[in-house]
Amino acid sequence: MDLNHIIVIVMFLTFILLLFSGYPISFVLMGTAALFTLVGYLSDAYLSTTTGVGFVYVGMVVNRVYKLMDNWVLVAIPMFIFMGLMLDRSGIADNMMRSLQELFGKVRGGLGVTIALIGVILAASTGIIGASVVLLGLLAIPTMLKQGYDKSFAVGTVAASGTLGILIPPSIMLVIMADQLGLSVGDLFMGAVFPGLILGTMYIVYILIFALLYPKKAPLSETREPLSLLVLWNVLKSALPAVLLILAVLGSIFAGITTVTEASGVGALGAMILAGANKKLNFTVIREVVSGTFNVTGYIFGIFIGATCFALVLRGLGGDQLIENVLTGIPLGSYGIIFIILAFVFLLGFFLDWIEITLIILPLLSPVVAGLDIIMPEYGVISEPVLIWFLVLVAVALQTSFLTPPVGFAIFYLRGVAPKEVELIHIYKGVIPFIVLQLIGLTIVVIWPELVLWLPSVAYD
Repeated sequence: MDLNHIIVIVMFLTFILLLFSGYPISFVLMGTAALFTLVGYLSDAYLSTTTGVGFVYVGMVVNRVYKLMDNWVLVAIPMFIFMGLMLDRSGIADNMMRSLQELFGKVRGGLGVTIALIGVILAASTGIIGASVVLLGLLAIPTMLKQGYDKSFAVGTVAASGTLGILIPPSIMLVIMADQLGLSVGDLFMGAVFPGLILGTMYIVYILIFALLYPKKAPLSETREPLSLLVLWNVLKSALPAVLLILAVLGSIFAGITTVTEASGVGALGAMILAGANKKLNFTVIREVVSGTFNVTGYIFGIFIGATCFALVLRGLGGDQLIENVLTGIPLGSYGIIFIILAFVFLLGFFLDWIEITLIILPLLSPVVAGLDIIMPEYGVISEPVLIWFLVLVAVALQTSFLTPPVGFAIFYLRGVAPKEVELIHIYKGVIPFIVLQLIGLTIVVIWPELVLWLPSVAYD
């Protein structure tokens, strides 16, 4: 192992240690990059390839940041954030909650099924994890506890259902992944549809089985209404606005009518129209949604800039070559390497946010994955389908990062809005079964790549 590789390892360890300092992650990334630029310069690490390291580094960073801010695809990020936050204030989820609860009132665990279904619908219409988890937590947890649901089961159901938005399109994470690897966002959106729906279905099946095995922890509602045409009409009426918005956004992308960026603008406008139709659109709401959009977008792009600096220095020190040598040297075959990568991503999810993993780790791993001899039916060894499949696998693995301590953001969101009688230990116990379900779903997608690749192949031949 040469000096550069030692510096790369120390750089990673320094970054992980500084994460616990409490400083914003974007500052940690940029500071670590600047520090190891100096270390690399002083250790003569760059002399064989460049001169005037400081000038070259600053010039490359400025160029990459300019290209980042000039990227048309990334305009979709603030638009999707705005859409999600506006829908959070539109009252749609509240209406669906009441009508779906009436529909499943006679089913044991029906309230949990209602939460999972609303989580799927919110995921397909917003893609904002924080908004979905907080909204479901405020709407569902008090009702579930009042009905007699077990605390851990209730908060686990809410936390897991709220995280589906990171996988089911339109997902901000999928937009960033596609941009980092130069792939079609539409292909990645379509590839993630079935894995996301499979996870949602597994949640519902688990809820029903749990309620059957432990009826006292998921009791029937005492005020349930008999099923009638009026109940069905209320469900249809409450779900129709969200379904129309999903068709407007995803349907236009899948049909090739609009780009992802254009569709995100349609979604933002549609969310405002729905909020107006529910008489929830006013100056105060617009100001809060715009302010929230600026805050979340600033957070994401701050990490973008920090990760750009970090990745640039890491590659300059030969970090990509080190990772490639380590992975290709593993004597486990192509699928063994995929397993090692996914296990690594899963473990990183305990300590890092999905944004850092997506921006720093994925670009380093993609050349290795593209070069693997993975043969797929009807595709041979073409690298692009393999990368689409791989990115969806990583997306499923990263979904667990929202539920795994100590950096599980869904846990933090839920802890902030849950009633006082819900303790942190209840949330930790509640999310464990759903983490297991996510890993089972990941295994299913590994075994059957067609679940990812069939829809893009049908749409674009």
